[in-house]
Order: sequence, then structure tokens, then C-alpha cells
Amino acid sequence: MVENSLTPPLVVFDLDGTLLDTAPDLVASLNYTIAEKSLPPVVYADLTHLVGQGARVMIEKALRMHDIVLGDAELTELFERFISHYRGNMPGESRPYPGLIEALDRLAGAGHRLAVCTNKIESLALPLIDSLGLTSRFAAITCGDTFAVRKPDAEHLLGTVRLAGGDPARTVMIGDSISDIAVAANANIPSIAVPFGYSDVPVESLSPTIVIDHFDRLTPELIEQLIA
Repeated sequence: MVENSLTPPLVVFDLDGTLLDTAPDLVASLNYTIAEKSLPPVVYADLTHLVGQGARVMIEKALRMHDIVLGDAELTELFERFISHYRGNMPGESRPYPGLIEALDRLAGAGHRLAVCTNKIESLALPLIDSLGLTSRFAAITCGDTFAVRKPDAEHLLGTVRLAGGDPARTVMIGDSISDIAVAANANIPSIAVPFGYSDVPVESLSPTIVIDHFDRLTPELIEQLIA
């Protein structure tokens, strides 16, 4: 068995609002979906309290903004409408955040492993990541339906660590929302918060280990400091 000190550091990223700016496409697909119920479109500012727990919950929250609660059958129909539109337009306008690719190169060049832990379902997350040519960079990609649980349940992150061949004691979680910072805390793993995502509160208030305002600050040295 490899000793902990020899296990490469593992950096786990959230997807929406952390790795990728997916807001334009989420808004477009959500508006396409709720138009079925003749509802007015949401705007970018609404995303901060809609995103983070998967597409189905996002649709439910958008409906609740208009005091609409649907049964499972109707909600499933809207969910499938969303998935069809979103997948049919990938990658759309979704792009990596500034400095992200360079940061991934730095970390990989230093021997760090990389992974993704997102609440987005596999049928949406995996083709999106692949359409942007990023799949091969990650030792593991886990989604909201990969396990029986999802963020902020610690087992979602710990399961990701296992699949990536990592060690929780040498892992750092990076995210933009309460589910990311909470899953790291629940797994006893240090966290990095980014303020450019879709959190509905200042990320500093979520008590991450550290906040970075640009991926230029994401270096192997920073990861080693957090692990130490």
C-alpha cells in the first residue's frame, strides 16, 4: 500500500460556476423549459439561488418563484424538456473560467491529480466536459447520480477521492457554493472558494479554508500549503 506522503495531491473541482461558466446555457434551457407553463423568463441574477442541486431542483425552484408546485409526473416532463434542450445545444456558450486551463496545466505538471465532483447529472455533465475537450484531464468525474448521495453529503466527495485514486488527507475541494464548501467540511477536507460563480451569498460567509479571486492564484504551492 502506498504511504500517504507518497500519494499525489488530489484537487477536486465543482463544475457549474467553478470549472465552467455555464450561466448562459442554463438560463436559456431553463427559460425554454418554463415557457411550457407560460412563465416569464429568469435572468442571470436568479441563478444564484437556483443552481447547485441539479436541474430538477433548479426547475422546481424556478416554478416556486411563481408559487407553482407540480406533481412528479409533470415535473418529470419539464425535466426531460430541459435535458433535451440543454444536451442539444452543448457546449453552447459554456466556457472555462479565465486562467482555468493554465491552472490545470500547472497542477498536472507538478504531479497533482484532478477530479470533478458535481451535482449535475451524468447525462449532462459528462458530454459537456467532453465537448470542451477536458475529459482526459480528470482521474475521476462524479455527478449527482453517480452515487446514492450527492453534495453536501461527504460520501459524494469521498467516493470521488476513491475513484481518483487519491487520499482524503491529501485532497482539496474547489467550489463556488454552499454545497461545495459544506461537502468539504463534512469530509474533513480543506476547501477553496471562488467568488465568480453562482453563490447567493458572499463565499467568504461560507467559511471556506481560503478564497481565491482568479485561477492565476491556484498553484501547486497553494495546494501543498492547504494539505499541510
